[in-house]
Amino acid sequence: MDRSSGVLVLIVGASGVGKDTLIAGAKAALAGDPRFSFVRRIVTRPADAALEDHDTVDAETFSKLEAAGKLALHWDAHGLRYGLPIGVLADLGQGKIAVANGSRHAIALARSTFSATSVILITADLALRAERLARRGREDGSQIASRLARETAPRLDGAVSMTIDNSGHPADGTAQLVAALRAIADKTSG
Repeated sequence: MDRSSGVLVLIVGASGVGKDTLIAGAKAALAGDPRFSFVRRIVTRPADAALEDHDTVDAETFSKLEAAGKLALHWDAHGLRYGLPIGVLADLGQGKIAVANGSRHAIALARSTFSATSVILITADLALRAERLARRGREDGSQIASRLARETAPRLDGAVSMTIDNSGHPADGTAQLVAALRAIADKTSG
């Protein structure tokens, strides 16, 4: 298959909506399906294995990866640097559905970089997001309240292929994500 036959699927949403939980559930559910690859992103923040799946590098190493052309896509958000490794291009070239935890701030860049990009927006109730952020333990209560109060999402006019409300049980959100990914794969191969 040619490169254009693969699709990059960016999973986006605000902090605390449960992106990592849904991605992990979809990865487990689709483990035997060769149409899918799950991209492990690179971030300049230490990973908490229980909460998120990424490779951690320092800012200097990230800059070296960027300069050496080892990142297929990279962006900055919230004082951190994020990137998708160059290996995603091989997956897309094989016609795979490459699923990545992305950023709302990187959608336009992804769409201009890859011939086929689909965006799935994950949402959740504000009170539930606050509870999830508190459980993460990275910020205290006042920092969480401040984050939620100042948060403004980039405009997503026409950029989102599907929205999943992850305010209920994570298994329900995971099932919706798996169904959406299968639909993208079926449409791509059909």
